[in-house]
Amino acid sequence: MAGQEFGHHLGLPRALSALPLSPLTPGYAHLLATQHAAGLRHIGELFTSGPGLRVLDGVFVPVGARGRRRVDHALLADLGRGTGPAAALANQLAELHRHDPQTLRRVVLYQLIELLQDHPRGQHPDTARSLGIHAEEAAGLVAAARVRPVLDRAQRAAAESLADAWAEHRLRRVRTLLERLPRTGRDPSLSTLRTTLSRRLGHADAALDAARDAERAGDTEAATEEYLRVLRLAADDRKALFSLVRIHRPRHDDRAEPLRCVLRPESAVLTWDATEPGVTWRILRLRRTGRGSTEVREVRQVAPAEGGAGGIEDRAVPLGSVVRYVALPVRQGRVDGVPLVAREMAVTPEVSDLALTDGRERIDGAWRTPPGATEVTVEHTGPDGLTAHLPCGDGRFTATGLPPGPHRFRVVCHYRTPEGQSVASAGAAATRTVHRWPDPVRTLTATAEGEGIRFTWTGGEDGLPRKGTEVRLVRWPGEAPLPGTELDASEVPLPLPWSRRDGDGDGEVLCPPPGTHAEVAAVAVLGERAVAGPTVTVEAPVPVTGLSARRQADGQVQVVLDWPEGTGLLTVSWTEGDGRTGERAVAAHQYRRQGLRLPVGRGGVRVRAVPAPRASGSVVALPSAAEAVLPPDASVAYRLVPGPRRMLRRGKPLIRVTLSSPDPAPDPSPGSSSDPSSEGVQTGLPDSLPEFVCVARSGTLRPRGPADGTTVLRIAGAELLELRTVEYELDSAPCPVPYTLRGFLLGEHATSVRLEEPSPATLVVR
Repeated sequence: MAGQEFGHHLGLPRALSALPLSPLTPGYAHLLATQHAAGLRHIGELFTSGPGLRVLDGVFVPVGARGRRRVDHALLADLGRGTGPAAALANQLAELHRHDPQTLRRVVLYQLIELLQDHPRGQHPDTARSLGIHAEEAAGLVAAARVRPVLDRAQRAAAESLADAWAEHRLRRVRTLLERLPRTGRDPSLSTLRTTLSRRLGHADAALDAARDAERAGDTEAATEEYLRVLRLAADDRKALFSLVRIHRPRHDDRAEPLRCVLRPESAVLTWDATEPGVTWRILRLRRTGRGSTEVREVRQVAPAEGGAGGIEDRAVPLGSVVRYVALPVRQGRVDGVPLVAREMAVTPEVSDLALTDGRERIDGAWRTPPGATEVTVEHTGPDGLTAHLPCGDGRFTATGLPPGPHRFRVVCHYRTPEGQSVASAGAAATRTVHRWPDPVRTLTATAEGEGIRFTWTGGEDGLPRKGTEVRLVRWPGEAPLPGTELDASEVPLPLPWSRRDGDGDGEVLCPPPGTHAEVAAVAVLGERAVAGPTVTVEAPVPVTGLSARRQADGQVQVVLDWPEGTGLLTVSWTEGDGRTGERAVAAHQYRRQGLRLPVGRGGVRVRAVPAPRASGSVVALPSAAEAVLPPDASVAYRLVPGPRRMLRRGKPLIRVTLSSPDPAPDPSPGSSSDPSSEGVQTGLPDSLPEFVCVARSGTLRPRGPADGTTVLRIAGAELLELRTVEYELDSAPCPVPYTLRGFLLGEHATSVRLEEPSPATLVVR
């Protein structure tokens, strides 16, 4: 049967005479990716979903019961209408078919033979029919798969990338790929390619020899032309490329660099002047390897710049390596001009944002470590010229115990090369001067002295006036910095504006204004630098005013005062004449709601009131205490006593006046006390008592005052104080009966002695 073995003439003459070892299709990798995205095993499945595909003498799809149609540009254009991977694949095939109609059959055969060779039952025609091949061509295709050499993975990769290397004029690469493919097989296209390659490489080698001769003769211009001719023939000729780089690399005295390169932490940025229109720039990166060879990598191709300048960023730059960038001008796929060569550069990015901050015998350093650095080390050189390594970590270091003077630091980044070697950067250097700082205040003590506060401190020995340092007492507007915090002198508030008082001893005595509640801090200041010190809390309460006391009928004392503004608590204390004392804390809301009563005896008492501190532990500059002094609870009682009976008639009525007091006798001297703790509380009656006056008024209405009636009786205070009880006989009626009597106390101490009046009815004389 025809077609059972390869070589039979099926259809057109020599239909199976060419079995492709390579698809020889530029962009085959992209074509294959689109095919896989469309879910196709081979490209032929794009044209028909069922069996009937013919490929031996051309690519045909079944039409009707027995007809067939060649896959041409029109069919591919119809399949390319629409969206999706299948339409994109059809459009790619249409473009390939337009350039070479044989490309489609070559690709389909290459893929089908590959599938059959990989299939465990690829030698059976049924396998070919399962791939959609027409039954009449299944045996011929199986025979072709059996005859064509089987390619391994490396050979397939070489076969499929061959067309791209040829299109890019990389002849050295094409020769390497062809050497990987077997020379057996029936692929005349590959044979033609080998012949053409050999001829072009011969021309390139001849131009390379001519360039070397010209260079040895010192004619660099002729050598450049010959090397460029080599690159136009073989764009990947390393010898020609390296020779051009050697000839045109920048010299040390060159100021203008044609290709400028700036190293950043994560990339290298290239810029150049691209004034020639229509030129595509092919950017190459040359790297020295650890084995002494030079690695060449293409970074990218840059389209013609519209603004007359070009620039790219290489983010895959190998860390730790020494590289040089070359920009080749390319026109229509071939090198067309002298390359632009950059200076050689070590890819060892330095730290960025390096900042040094000096402190008290200290310098702090911080930076941003570039990505990829395996280690960062710091070298320190002091004013004495000695160099030492400093420990560092997490992008910072701290050098302590430094003497005043300039200090130089070099921060070095270490990298690992692709070959595993450790490479160090040149280092980023910076210098900072350590200045003299004041010695900090260690302790701060505040002691209340009346209405002033004495501040004393320890430390700040360097803060002597002769050294230009001061210990400043300040009040921070916000939260006070921690002791030992280093500050700029401009950040320190002005000294406390409180009035100063001369006092014996160390430190300063300040008088805070009433209502002060503040944290006072001691700050050591030297020139432009300062060190925060400890703090103490001080208070100066608002004094109490308007304090008065009055005895009540129930025996207690009613205290009245003007509550000081901003005060929440008062301490009220009292001292009685016998030395007994008491104290009570009174809150503002309690006083306003209930008032203030003190349970004191009838003796003399001194009442004092002072504001209580807002916080425990505060040093309080107490103002003078508000006080009031109450004498003993003395009273004068009078009553009308009927006269005694004498024989058959009653005698004249008597007025009995009695002085009552808890103390038996007056103090020997005013303001004295037998108990020192009484602090001058009056324990006895005053030596000047008020005068007692009794007046009479006709009728039964009481006299309204000492002048509202006739004076009946007048007893001096001294007499009453001496006798305690005085009786006076009414000799005659002072006014027509009935009349009413009433007594009054007159004089300076009238309000200090209580007058006990009897019932008005008992004072009517009839």
